[in-house]
Amino acid sequence: MKPHLRIGTRGSALALAQATLVQQQLQERYPGISVDLEIIKTTGDKIQDVPLAKIGGKGLFTKEIELAILAGEVDLGVHSMKDVPTEVPEGLVIGITTVREDPRDAFISRKYQALEEVPPGGRIGTGSLRRRAQLLNRCPDLEIVPLRGNVDTRLRKLVEENLDAVILATAGLRRLGRAGEITAILPPAIMLPAIGQGALGLEFRQDDTETREILAFLDDPATRVAVAAERAFLARLEGGCQVPIAAYGELHGDTVLLDGLIGDLTGRRIFREQIAGPPEDAIVLGQRLAERLLGQGGAQILSEVYGRSFF
Repeated sequence: MKPHLRIGTRGSALALAQATLVQQQLQERYPGISVDLEIIKTTGDKIQDVPLAKIGGKGLFTKEIELAILAGEVDLGVHSMKDVPTEVPEGLVIGITTVREDPRDAFISRKYQALEEVPPGGRIGTGSLRRRAQLLNRCPDLEIVPLRGNVDTRLRKLVEENLDAVILATAGLRRLGRAGEITAILPPAIMLPAIGQGALGLEFRQDDTETREILAFLDDPATRVAVAAERAFLARLEGGCQVPIAAYGELHGDTVLLDGLIGDLTGRRIFREQIAGPPEDAIVLGQRLAERLLGQGGAQILSEVYGRSFF
């Protein structure tokens, strides 16, 4: 067994908390292994003053870590699965999906106890087009204020910019020990989560069987199946940061239930539907759900953004 493992991670407080969690689990399981964290700055970390939708491209928070894995500078990367493109570079694999933390979004406010209490004209901060579309679909008179930055920055702007609320991922707040900041949890019926939200993916070289075997105990089959269905949905839609797309899969016994959504930037057009089937068909279910939503009108939204047909 390898005496030493190197984990590549971003340097944000949340990324470090997630990588540290994996580090601690490895050290508890294998007391004889030393596990180090190597901080790697990604493109998404370097550009903080531009909305992700305007930066474009894929792998904004993963590419540099992946290059370090391929170069042998680190053994694995710990990623938030919502940041991982559906196409992984040749030679690498997301071989482990850990137990999912709460995937729902959180409503945080110093003025109101629930989203429904925010009056027309209320200012809500979020950098996510997915959240923006769903908020405006439900409450078209809200003002959505773009936010970038880490969790601390976004919470600080809640006060500094006199916002009525901000929307953040519950998983991130919990992993940072800041669940007490949450005013209310938004159920998927109100705010469908991002693909992979709350799940961590461990990426390593495809031929590195020793690392795969060491990490195997961290894999959670239920999370892996659910996220696979979500990512298949996203892959068919060729989704990135420029279109409001959401999906949430759950494994109930021997059935995968997948809920998916495509919306436009104004929130006026939202196409949403569910599909169910056996776990072994998770990828097919994601693809079928995407096709259904494309047929209902999602294709027109994607064509307007990307300037080409999606059929």
